[in-house]
Amino acid sequence: MIGQGIYLTMLTGPTVPAPAPPWLLESLESVEVTHSDKGRSGFQVIFQAGRSGPADAVDFALLRSQLFKAFNRIVITITLKGVPRVLMDGIITQQELAPGTEAGSSRLTLTGEDVSLMMDREEKSEEHPAQDETVIAKKIILSYAQYGLIPVVIPPFLLDPPLPIERIPTQQGTDLDYLQDMAKRYAYVFYVTPGPVPLANTAYWGPPIREKVPQRALTVDMGSATNVDSINFRNNSLAPTLVSGKIQDRHTNQSQPVRSFTSTRVPLSREPALLANAPYVKRSQFRQCGLNTMQASARAQGMTDASVDDVVTATGDLNVIRYGDLLKPRRPVGLRGVGFQYDGLYYVKKVTHRITREEYKQNFTISREGTGSTTPVVPV
Repeated sequence: MIGQGIYLTMLTGPTVPAPAPPWLLESLESVEVTHSDKGRSGFQVIFQAGRSGPADAVDFALLRSQLFKAFNRIVITITLKGVPRVLMDGIITQQELAPGTEAGSSRLTLTGEDVSLMMDREEKSEEHPAQDETVIAKKIILSYAQYGLIPVVIPPFLLDPPLPIERIPTQQGTDLDYLQDMAKRYAYVFYVTPGPVPLANTAYWGPPIREKVPQRALTVDMGSATNVDSINFRNNSLAPTLVSGKIQDRHTNQSQPVRSFTSTRVPLSREPALLANAPYVKRSQFRQCGLNTMQASARAQGMTDASVDDVVTATGDLNVIRYGDLLKPRRPVGLRGVGFQYDGLYYVKKVTHRITREEYKQNFTISREGTGSTTPVVPV
């Protein structure tokens, strides 16, 4: 049990892990899990590694159990207010043992990453004839069914299905690299999130999710309603970028203009920096080739969309017990109590869970494309 009504459970073992024995959970000291909208999620679990009986004279009990071998799977679930949430479904990649000179001072530290790690273990040279990015993404994700991957693939607004007589998409690299490279063409993201139930994972390939109902508000300096311990803001007015240039359409062999005018992201701020600083916005040349006009337009727009994602960034610490819920990454959230310029809705880019027997805190990073709130109130 952690704090008030918060419980942690753990599964560990090979491909299909089993519940961890009680003696193992009793030695658990701390858990840290990080989820980000870019790149793999990671975890670090620390156990007290004592040696007390005749059997321990041979080796530490935690090591003799073989539960924490490299590439074993580990599933961590948090139950809050009676509702279980899968916090991490990952693969153990590193083991650190620090023997102590006093009783109870030895520590075993396990480090690992989410199951998308297994998509990054083999480089391939493979063709995907007559398949666009969405078909390829679904095909690759489904090939990892043993890790419970459920594909969620969102087609881009502009998609150019390849004709085999013109071009054949070719993969050079790991499956994870190829999924992320395809996503970058449209300012999309690819990541794997644990859940919705243990041993299942959602593999998402699509735009950052900003349209869902915002999570419970982060509250600063509002008396008993306060749930944020600290927060800091950074406003980078140099980030927004417009893209323009020309492309020689590979279908017609004619020169065609390519240009982005604004971001197509769902606005979270009242004064987006791209519009507020229009005379000073950076303007980049589009220099890619071998595309048709539709593909080039989609990629130019993707470059602009990606440039505005982190104009305003805030980092802070959240008290989970006072918040009464878990802040989820890759979703919108409301913020109140810091003034009109920085109150309002944000996109949660990164969340780190820090769990001990005494407390549960989250470190977060949130961002949006400008200043000013678009709403007079946020969900509480």
